[in-house]
Amino acid sequence: MDNFIQFSVSDLAAITNHRSGEVKFGERIITIPNDTPALDFISKSDAPFVLFGIPEDVGVKANFGRVGTASAYFSAIKSLANIQHNKFCKGSKIILLGHLDVEKQMKKASLLMANDKEDRKELFKLVEQIDKEVSHLVCAIVKLGKIPIIIGGGHNNAYGNIKGLALGKGKMVNAVNFDAHTDFRIMEGRHSGNGFTYAFEEHFLKKYFVFGLHEGFVSKSVFNTIKSIPETINYNTYEEIEVRKEKDFDTELNVALDYIKNEPFGIELDLDAIPGVYSSAMTNSGFGVDKARQFVHHFGKHKNASYLHICEGAPDLDHSNNNHLTGKLIAYLITDFMKSKTL
Repeated sequence: MDNFIQFSVSDLAAITNHRSGEVKFGERIITIPNDTPALDFISKSDAPFVLFGIPEDVGVKANFGRVGTASAYFSAIKSLANIQHNKFCKGSKIILLGHLDVEKQMKKASLLMANDKEDRKELFKLVEQIDKEVSHLVCAIVKLGKIPIIIGGGHNNAYGNIKGLALGKGKMVNAVNFDAHTDFRIMEGRHSGNGFTYAFEEHFLKKYFVFGLHEGFVSKSVFNTIKSIPETINYNTYEEIEVRKEKDFDTELNVALDYIKNEPFGIELDLDAIPGVYSSAMTNSGFGVDKARQFVHHFGKHKNASYLHICEGAPDLDHSNNNHLTGKLIAYLITDFMKSKTL
């Protein structure tokens, strides 16, 4: 595969903390030998999951967000490697593919300013380049009958995930998004705030449910767009469920699943919806970690759940001694998804 850096067995050994009497995920996770074509290896493997990272924050920068999401993948892999391999979840169920090589785009983006009109246009172009790589890889994995687990990066990558899933399945697909925002903003150029808009307008996305919107962070124009296409987009809000108690969390999980379950669907989870998690748009109010884990499990166990994307985490923005916690949270979510499919 072009523009891809594979994760090797020696890379995995270097981040796995071996301990006598224990078996860590890093000792059982599958990596692809250097002399073996990746897709051939994946097609012959019994492992149902294929994990890869997108270490970029170009889409976030193009959306005027705080950069730092490029660091989430590496933090997550280090935490994942040191989870226990046991009867509840087995490292041998997952192929660790590696990460997209986006260094060229990241270097170019570092020289650009989002508040400069011409520079922002260049950022849009860089996001489009990443889109092509993401959609190509997701499509290839899906066509092999595997389930991608994608660690971003910004939420701009939802577009590539949805397009890749649609191309892999040969039809329009659905998505559910645990997020404070819709990411359904205008098509002004590709960035982290309009991935679902582009996927919808280009006929890759059929039905879309946003779970836990924050009412104060969605514009009137976006709400008007949602209102105009109720057969395509539905949502609930955090305030309806947790503040005013007008709706029940568990009931809403089922409402959302009923809306999208009849087609293959992607599970999108934006870490900036969880209080205290370092991200491009960090919040101090929202559903906690336990609710996020329940969300992943609930949707993951359905037969049509076809990928998991965890994005917007930015451990580099955490300057404390606990900046490993974002990666640890991502590892929890990955294994929750795996368990939902295999237990």
